[in-house]
Amino acid sequence: MTDAKHLVPRLLELAARRFEKDTSGLTPEDDLFEKLGIDSYQAMELLTDLEEEFEVEIPDYEIQGVNTFGGLAEVIERRL
Repeated sequence: MTDAKHLVPRLLELAARRFEKDTSGLTPEDDLFEKLGIDSYQAMELLTDLEEEFEVEIPDYEIQGVNTFGGLAEVIERRL
C-alpha cells in the first residue's frame, strides 16, 4: 500500500474548513465523526468535497467502516 501520510494535512484542512473546526485539534487517528461532530449525511458531503479536491471517485463500498482521517487518506491514496 502506498503511504497516504502526505494526504492527511490536505484532508484535515478541507474537513476543518467545511465544518469550521481548528486543524490543530485533529490527528490522523481521530474518529472523524466524533472530532467533527458530524453525521453520515455530513460525511457524504465531505466525501464529495474530497473527491473534487483530489479528482478521484470513491465508491461507497470503499469507505464503509472507515472512520478515521488516516483511513480516509488511505482510501483516497488507492484511487490516485
